[in-house]
Amino acid sequence: MIIHKNGWVHNLLLSLSRRAEQSEKDGLMLEDALGHAYEGLIITDANGVILKVNEAYAHFLETKISDLVGKQVTDVIENTRMHLVAKNGVAEIAQLQKIKGHEMICSRIPIIENGSVVAVVGKVMFQNIEDLFSFTENFKKLKTELEFYKRELSKHLSAKYSFDHIIGISKELEWVKDLGRRVAMSTTTVLLKGESGTGKELFAHAIHNASPRAFGPFIKVNCAAIPETLFESELFGYREGAFTGAQKKGKKGKFALADKGTIFLDEISELPLTMQVKLLRVLQEKEIEPVGAEASEAVDVRIIAASNRDLETLVKGGLFRHDLYYRLNVVMLEIPPLRSRRDDVPLLIQFHLRQLEKETGIPVEGVEPDVAEILKQYDWPGNVRELRNVLEQALYVKVGTTITRNDIPGALVKGVGASSSPETCRSLKFITRLAEEEAIRTAIREEKGNKQAVAARLGISKSSLYAKVCQFDIG
Repeated sequence: MIIHKNGWVHNLLLSLSRRAEQSEKDGLMLEDALGHAYEGLIITDANGVILKVNEAYAHFLETKISDLVGKQVTDVIENTRMHLVAKNGVAEIAQLQKIKGHEMICSRIPIIENGSVVAVVGKVMFQNIEDLFSFTENFKKLKTELEFYKRELSKHLSAKYSFDHIIGISKELEWVKDLGRRVAMSTTTVLLKGESGTGKELFAHAIHNASPRAFGPFIKVNCAAIPETLFESELFGYREGAFTGAQKKGKKGKFALADKGTIFLDEISELPLTMQVKLLRVLQEKEIEPVGAEASEAVDVRIIAASNRDLETLVKGGLFRHDLYYRLNVVMLEIPPLRSRRDDVPLLIQFHLRQLEKETGIPVEGVEPDVAEILKQYDWPGNVRELRNVLEQALYVKVGTTITRNDIPGALVKGVGASSSPETCRSLKFITRLAEEEAIRTAIREEKGNKQAVAARLGISKSSLYAKVCQFDIG
């Protein structure tokens, strides 16, 4: 038979030759992979005769590959079950086997063709059970660390409170809570208005947790605590090399961190006019522009803003942009002060005493009836936060199982001077702290939250005022 070049027979032979070469390459590659595998590998035929074994398995058995290939597996490997798997065709995964005094974990997998076992692959996963224990312990350690960091991250990026944490049964509070629940289901911007300590942040948490964004991030921003020069980078982030001292990889801003969630802008009245323009753009365009970026980025963020200053008055004075105010004031929740819902005071006393008892470890049965009446009738310029502070201070100075009128500041006691009771005067430091805190709260209230004016009135620097505000937990 004459075979012509480029004829069909010639082309068939070339194709078969190429396939043979490829099969040989594949076989060599498989052999190489088998030989260099970290785990011990062994292959037997259906009768339990060893066909292939790699160097790792031979080393584990303290012998040579040549002394294993062609031998009956039961003759060279103690406690083997390879031949049993060949008979029943049932795989055995992660089984314990003892060889040469070592406990190991291995798997035996049958290779089946046309319903019959043609070979069995054995794999040593751990050559010593101690390796498994070590691996497991490391895994547990890493898992524990991961859970810890996830919890810590969740604390910073999630809302803690719901509407159930807002204590009170007064009509004034219930009306605001009901409106809050209804507005939570939308995506609209919310403006929280209320005096210091009324619970504006609590409402922001609750609205987020009751919204469809509850599983998204909740980012809190205190606008009064950010230096004016850092506002833009803090809110919108920056790119690598945006300015001297910038982090090499850049930094995400608060809005980017809040994507698909909620951002709470507390003390929005302290936002500089230059930043008010940029915030307005976020509200209008739904996009941000990090410092040093070449293009804007889309963000999906719900904004909840809060202020204890009257924004409308600031707008009239040219201190707050009217267009931003109307963008923020889509739905306003005005949280009533404590003096407008005095019937809630007894509930708040019991709630906070139980919390403080857990936090401080100081047992307390409650407050005396006359103290309860005094606390109910007091005007509370610092609202719920001030009530909690008074109760906490009383816990530390009380001498009995209940809080008496001797344990609360004299200024709260109607017709009783602070110096008339020896019990309230036993600590000059305590009385000084109360007087200082009350002076700051009064100044903030009368200056309508204007921190610069408060500092000037008290004769201290603005930074000293912020330190005192932080120390006394004044909102």
